[in-house]
Amino acid sequence: MVNNNLTMFFEKFLTKESLFKDKKVLQSTYIPDEINHRDEQINTIAQILAPALRKEKPSNLFIYGKTGTGKTLSIRYTAEQMEQVAKQQEVPLSVFYLNCKLKKIADTEYRLIAELARFFGKAVPPTGLPTDEVYNIFFKALDSEERVVLLILDEIDQLVKKAGDEIIYNLTRINAELKRSHVSIIGISNDLMFANNIDPRVKSSLSEEEIVFPPYNALQIQDILHKRSSQAFKDSIITEGVIAKCAAYAAREHGDARRALELLRVAGELAERKGDTTIMITHIDDAEEKIERDRILDIVKTQPKQFQATLYPILMTHQKKKGLVYTGEIYDVYKDLCEKIGLRPLTQRRISDIVAELDMLGIINAKVISKGRFGRTREIALAIPSQVEPKIRKILEEDLGVAA
Repeated sequence: MVNNNLTMFFEKFLTKESLFKDKKVLQSTYIPDEINHRDEQINTIAQILAPALRKEKPSNLFIYGKTGTGKTLSIRYTAEQMEQVAKQQEVPLSVFYLNCKLKKIADTEYRLIAELARFFGKAVPPTGLPTDEVYNIFFKALDSEERVVLLILDEIDQLVKKAGDEIIYNLTRINAELKRSHVSIIGISNDLMFANNIDPRVKSSLSEEEIVFPPYNALQIQDILHKRSSQAFKDSIITEGVIAKCAAYAAREHGDARRALELLRVAGELAERKGDTTIMITHIDDAEEKIERDRILDIVKTQPKQFQATLYPILMTHQKKKGLVYTGEIYDVYKDLCEKIGLRPLTQRRISDIVAELDMLGIINAKVISKGRFGRTREIALAIPSQVEPKIRKILEEDLGVAA
């Protein structure tokens, strides 16, 4: 498209009537005025955190449940309400929210503590200082005045995966070193087994209170979608059956309301691009396909180096053979790759475990087959759409530093 055509395209785009009234209502960061079907959980969170409004330290809180069950929404909504009351009553309350999935902010202990120090007004260089010194800067900033701090660590399991669980232990012990302020840790995780897999010391200091968020059912998701869609779209844009189809998709994905809202938003965007004036069931099907592709790419991007170093040989061997591959042949390619990029190779047994985890993530299908007296192996096939393979290969080659 030459520059002139591009200008015409943008001008024409601006004259077209949008299907949306307020698109942000369907985004995951949006906090509505009223949260449906989570009264019990929000009331419990409020009761646990309320002592902060009396300048007392609330218990540490651990919230878990599957993706899209309203965990982040509920805690951010409650914290926002608390901040409003604190402001009116002149209570020194600070709320710090961080999604631990963010690269370059929460992937090492140094970066996380540096980010916390910055929140309290201290400039810390991105690298270069000893971690102990960064902690000291953070402690001094934190204790410079009397206040209660709610430290919300979303997807805390990602932080532990990248930086280890010692950092959580250090954060939960902060109060022993503070004289003027109090800190409460609120951890949020999609991994229901996370608390069982961390150091018992960390678990006992983090999980003073626990709340489990159950999945939404299809009727609850339909109700949420009806309310949000009436705010997001202009009248008569959504055709019959669209909301039910969205809810059915989300119910299949263990009651993931976030996915249902994303599906509706993407369907609206795709309908607009096609020049359609209504959102139909076919747009939902197209949106589902697009989201699935994006989800796989996101999973691959956020995996640890050893996972990526296991997936890359699977991808390359699969493309070379045009068919099934086996754990044994993957391991040889994996070892060569490790040598090439300076990564310490894991044992074949550990690689077999990673293969099983990649299977659980839905990136591959790995079937255990018996080879009689030669033992057992895994028969591996890719479970991703073929059009996504080149993008995954590019991500892996960039992250692993492999020459294409």
